[in-house]
Amino acid sequence: MTDTPTATTSGSDLHLELPATGGRRAALMAALREAIRSGRLAPGTRLPPYRALAADLGIARNTAADAYAELVAEGWLTARQGSGTAVADRAEPVAPTGVRRPARVHRPSHNLRQGQPDASSFPRTAWLAAGRRALTAAPNEAFGPGDPQGRRELRTVLADYLARVRGVRTDPDRIVICSGFAHALRLLFEGAGAVLPSPGSGRLAVEAYGLGFHRELLARAGVPTVPLPLDEHGARIDGLAAHRKVRTVLLTPAHQFPTGGPLHASRRAAVVDWARRHGGLVLEDDYDGEFRYDRQPVGAVQGLDPERVVYLGTASKSLTPALRLGWMVLPDHLVDRVLAAKGEREAWASALDQLTLAEFIGSGGYDRHVRRMRRRYRERRDHLVAALAEHAPHIEVSGIAAGLHAVLRLAPGTERSVLKAAAYQGLAVDGLADYRHPGIGPDEMPATDGLVVGYATPPDHAYQAAVATLCGILPPPV
Repeated sequence: MTDTPTATTSGSDLHLELPATGGRRAALMAALREAIRSGRLAPGTRLPPYRALAADLGIARNTAADAYAELVAEGWLTARQGSGTAVADRAEPVAPTGVRRPARVHRPSHNLRQGQPDASSFPRTAWLAAGRRALTAAPNEAFGPGDPQGRRELRTVLADYLARVRGVRTDPDRIVICSGFAHALRLLFEGAGAVLPSPGSGRLAVEAYGLGFHRELLARAGVPTVPLPLDEHGARIDGLAAHRKVRTVLLTPAHQFPTGGPLHASRRAAVVDWARRHGGLVLEDDYDGEFRYDRQPVGAVQGLDPERVVYLGTASKSLTPALRLGWMVLPDHLVDRVLAAKGEREAWASALDQLTLAEFIGSGGYDRHVRRMRRRYRERRDHLVAALAEHAPHIEVSGIAAGLHAVLRLAPGTERSVLKAAAYQGLAVDGLADYRHPGIGPDEMPATDGLVVGYATPPDHAYQAAVATLCGILPPPV
């Protein structure tokens, strides 16, 4: 059987393999029983008319009609005037034999993990309206193989939006659409056609705290990473001088992830000067630049020198990670190399989603959504800060001027026990140690115990209970 109909399908196509010898009616009945017994034909699935099935299988119509009638009599099928023939409902459907059942996913009672926006806040109505307008206006060629650089409609509105909101200096021809930040890293570093690093400069500098997933991706690509210590002003750019083979550095300058805070203005200028002097490149991860609360927005480092900075952004925090849309704003000399790495038949981001996002941005819907979510996330942040001030005033909270998460500083040696208490209470939250680069020594940067709390993740109705649970597992003052 090639297709598995569901209970809502019409079942107009049904392929059954019958043995070459033996009675046709008995063979057809056995094949249908097996399809139902194994779960391949679900209860309620409508079967094709017996005439159509007979023609498909090359058997007599009466043979198919008799098989249907006998299976109805046996209770395998039902037949109603005007409704055709369908698989009968069973009180307990027979479980498919030899099929491995997926493991049950354990979901925590409360989720305060970072990295996800509130999934319930996705602007479904506005997105649907934008999609309808985009599809109505789309040229016919939009439904063809597509352009590996991405739809020009999206690249055009992105160039305007990023210039207006993030201070990015670019044009549509220097933007390449990708499927997210990890996809961008793979294009730059993985495989024989990797764009970076250039020969003889195979190391990449990263911040001492960051996503381990990105470090693992780079390690699989054969790119070793060296950590830069952090302080209250962000990454220690002067540390690049100690790594002579490094020609590329990956930073989160608008809001260091996960410790929080922007890269100081003098260090922003310093890293660009370093790139100019050494023929290097800065990779700027602007993962949540639109969400700021208590300060003016920090513009993109890319605006200081578009030929020395690769600007990377996505819709994962502002809309949803399910959209799988991101963008690379590239120096002119890297555009063709990145497109060569993508290839002519690369699995690109959906052209229809690109057209919808272009319409959503161009119509102002994206700005309205971001402003609305900025207010909502600020209210959540304020609730978290107030709850901690009331129930755990000894806990220092940092990184809250922007973004979708906060860092709670814990007393030395308490992080592991707090995480165990959180797990016992059904609270999903991350420890700060998980983000520390394994290559950074205590002399370069002392380790700090803490929690990384994502206050954007829960839906509104679950947020207060999640914060209350968090306050309940925090240790008392030392």
